[in-house]
Amino acid sequence: MKFEEYSISFELKKNLEKQGFRRPTDIQFKAIPPILKGEDVLAIAQTGTGKTGAFAIPVIHKIQTAKKTKRTNNIQCLIMVPTHELAQQITEVFTALAKNTGVKTIGIFGGVDQAPQIAALENGIDILVATPGRMFDLVSQGHLKLHAIEILILDEADHMLDLGFIRTLTI
Repeated sequence: MKFEEYSISFELKKNLEKQGFRRPTDIQFKAIPPILKGEDVLAIAQTGTGKTGAFAIPVIHKIQTAKKTKRTNNIQCLIMVPTHELAQQITEVFTALAKNTGVKTIGIFGGVDQAPQIAALENGIDILVATPGRMFDLVSQGHLKLHAIEILILDEADHMLDLGFIRTLTI
């Protein structure tokens, strides 16, 4: 199967083609259809197998489709990750795949000034990629509202638990 055969938006197909993606990897082939249907998915795969694309492609499509019928500045998808490097990487993938779709993504993480992140949040976004520490800091400061989230992705959840985020995630 090729990406052009999937029931996803023209813009998303075009972005996949520009990125050189013609066919889904195994993890993408298995994960994309159930995510498009709104089903819960638990996936495990090696680094470099296209895991980010496995959830980015259907999430972008679902949000782009939803934005055609409802106007919202609320965050619709939260992707929690253990490190700022992973947050940056995933944000880059989402930004590239969502080009010209109207779907906006930002990454928030510690170790950098929070002011630009707060400004980006105030402009309205659809997808938030966040490390738990910075996310909860911005929630407690009143800059981040999570009430409208419809999609939650825990990327590298095992790593987050290894790093001790279990208390943060269960509060």
